[in-house]
Amino acid sequence: MNKINVLWVDDEIDLLKPHILFLEKKGYQVSTCQSGTEAIEEVNNQHFDIILLDENMPGLTGLETLNEIKEKHTNLPVIMITKSEEEYIMEEAIGAKIADYLIKPVNPNQILLSLKKNLDHSRLVSEKTTANYQQEFRKIAMDMSMVNSYEEWEDLYKKLIYWELALEATNDTGMAEILESQKTEANVQFCKFIEKNYPKWCQDSAEAPVMSHTLFKKKILPEISKKQPTLLVVIDNLRYDQYKLLEPIINKHYKTQKSDTYYSILPTATQYARNALFSGLMPSDMQKLHPDLWLNDTDEGGKNLNEEAFLNAQCKRLGIDYKTSYHKITSLKGGKKLVDNFKNLQENDLSVVVYNFVDMLSHAKTEMEVIKELASTDRSYRSLTLSWFKNSPLLAMIQQAQQLGFKLIITTDHGTINVKNPSKVIGDKNTSLNLRYKTGKSLTYENKEVVAAKKPKDFHLPSINMSSSFIFAKNDLFFAYPNNYNHYVSYYRNTYQHGGVSLEEMIIPFSVFNPK
Repeated sequence: MNKINVLWVDDEIDLLKPHILFLEKKGYQVSTCQSGTEAIEEVNNQHFDIILLDENMPGLTGLETLNEIKEKHTNLPVIMITKSEEEYIMEEAIGAKIADYLIKPVNPNQILLSLKKNLDHSRLVSEKTTANYQQEFRKIAMDMSMVNSYEEWEDLYKKLIYWELALEATNDTGMAEILESQKTEANVQFCKFIEKNYPKWCQDSAEAPVMSHTLFKKKILPEISKKQPTLLVVIDNLRYDQYKLLEPIINKHYKTQKSDTYYSILPTATQYARNALFSGLMPSDMQKLHPDLWLNDTDEGGKNLNEEAFLNAQCKRLGIDYKTSYHKITSLKGGKKLVDNFKNLQENDLSVVVYNFVDMLSHAKTEMEVIKELASTDRSYRSLTLSWFKNSPLLAMIQQAQQLGFKLIITTDHGTINVKNPSKVIGDKNTSLNLRYKTGKSLTYENKEVVAAKKPKDFHLPSINMSSSFIFAKNDLFFAYPNNYNHYVSYYRNTYQHGGVSLEEMIIPFSVFNPK
């Protein structure tokens, strides 16, 4: 294996001979020089893996040398070593993207630790993460066989996502495949749990977790006050794993007060789940109490055009007199316009922003070959979501909200799952078109592949006619008709869909932040 080349720059380098001999015994190749000018020349003439740089030198200072080196060698890690503890020097060095900062006198082990942290960090973390997951694998498998409450399912899902994101950083494909098989098994067990318990939740709210229709009353309302404006952001179709990548970006501006999850109702589709969130009602109750606002699957027209009216009706029902505003963003232009006028939202107690990008991304993956390439796996789908967020008007809104002292709430209406396996279904011409749930008359399907609501009222769902029922696809299945079956299957396989029963669709993020 090639030795790691270290350049040590210090005007008193002779005094550091014992340190250098120590590093050489550990397998490092150490070159030395005594001035900044000499260091710049060395770096331009040969390859080094890392630099140890004294800050206080005659001629070019350490900071000046650092800036010169970074201009041409941006990615070369530099460890700054200094006698001074003055804050401005630390800030200057950190601003110039140093790899580490050590205060003299330093001992050889300090230097060794810093070198390992910067050069072997990825390998050491990867090995440790893999070893830890191997130990955790058996515990997760045992937990999965005993999970019997919605709280335990939330905890297990969070644990699976933690390990998925941790293993992703190691590039250990073998371990990632093992985890993927655990997630698949978890979904099989979760679907059995939902099949058994969801109808009970619908009949007895005391047994139920916080769900779409109770989220506003139980979790959002206690956070709102007239003393501080609140910004509620509902990012359509945001999974928990995607949210966990966005959270560190948000934390640059906000402190996390609560990081939680809740359950989407069935179907896990915007028309049902988001309307339930804003109305505070299950779908059958929306149909009954607000026939002018609710549309069934077979009705003409947009199904999510009345969210603001639903929200106002819920506030009125709960006796709330907060000043609210509602904004739906479906384009870059709409997002930028709201950013430009964001200061006006200070006058509200609650400002609601529904942001549709992630949902559009999942639909684009179905329709556009280029997005299919960019988001072919959960990992790349997460990465694409993160890239969008970093450059979106939504992040600009969050930054403005922080500057204006808003409390921030981020949530979603449902998640999504990468569908891989077709399940044959037959229905009449009025059967709904969604790939993860169907509603209609005379549905024929494979029993073991669906959660069935033969009596929609048991699931608090509207009956379009006397004999209609609902079915929800389990796990990673998607519904396909026998007609033109092969074309249909090849077109929709490995796309992101929602509406059915899975951990990814049902257990979704809810977080509260306070401005830094």
